[in-house]
Amino acid sequence: MPPLKLPRKQFEKIVWQAYDALPERIRSRIHNLEIIVEVQPSPEDYADNDIPDDEDLFGLYIGVPLTERAFGYDMALPDQIIIFQRPHEDECDTLDALKAEVARTLRHEIAHHFGISDERLDELGAY
Repeated sequence: MPPLKLPRKQFEKIVWQAYDALPERIRSRIHNLEIIVEVQPSPEDYADNDIPDDEDLFGLYIGVPLTERAFGYDMALPDQIIIFQRPHEDECDTLDALKAEVARTLRHEIAHHFGISDERLDELGAY
C-alpha cells in the first residue's frame, strides 16, 4: 500500500482534532503555546536536537516548559509545538493509524510543555 499523502488542510484538521480530544483539565493548563504544522523537519531540526539522521522526527517542542518559567515570563513569545506531516504519513498506512500517531505525538510534545522529559515519559511507559 502506498504511503498516505493528505492535503495540508486535512492534516492540520487531524492535529486540531487531537488537541480538542485532550481532556479539558490538560487544555486549561496550556499557556502561551502555538501549535504549528510543517511538512517535514529540516536538517537543522535534527542537528539542534541531537537526533540521528536515520531516526524519524514526528514533532518538536521549542520553548520554556511551564516548570521552568519565572516571574516576568508573561511577555515572552509563545512556545511552539511543531508537528511534521510527512514522517507521520510515511509511518502510517491507514487514516486511523495516522490519527492515532498524530495524537500520540501531540501528547508527547505537550508533556514537554509541562516539563516532563523523554526519560520520565519512558519511565512512566507513556509513549
